[in-house]
Amino acid sequence: MEKLFRRIAVPSTVYRVPSMRRQSQASVVVTRNSVLATRYSVLGFTLIELMIVITIIMILAAISIPIYINSIVHAREAVLRDDLFTMRSCIDQYTLDKQKAPQSLQDLVSAGYLRSLPKDPFTDSTDSWQTTTDDTLMDPSQTQPGITDVHSGSNAVSSDGTAYSSW
Repeated sequence: MEKLFRRIAVPSTVYRVPSMRRQSQASVVVTRNSVLATRYSVLGFTLIELMIVITIIMILAAISIPIYINSIVHAREAVLRDDLFTMRSCIDQYTLDKQKAPQSLQDLVSAGYLRSLPKDPFTDSTDSWQTTTDDTLMDPSQTQPGITDVHSGSNAVSSDGTAYSSW
């Protein structure tokens, strides 16, 4: 044991340091691929490793893409509900304030009840809104009938099974 260490004299302390004689042997290259590895086998990945990584990525994508698409649809449905609520309340306010119902959705914009017509999130257009005109009067002092309701112009079906045009 004494041969492996040499003594270093420092005032009042003696330290043992491993000798350099043991480490002078050639180091052995150990790789993960094989015992008889060449220097090129350390540089890359094996085909099976790449296939496992790609399979894991494909499984994660197969799980996450439908969830992402579903969240996009739910967000568009929320925007449509909010736009319909806003336009319907503006139609009611316009009718009560002006004593006549609006004849078009553009009347709400020109009177200042809306800054601009919102885009239908499913048709991506401001011209696709379907209006319902009714001859019934909302208030006894109302002089002229007009638009009473608004619906989406999309023919698609929502996530709960109803058509967007029936909302």
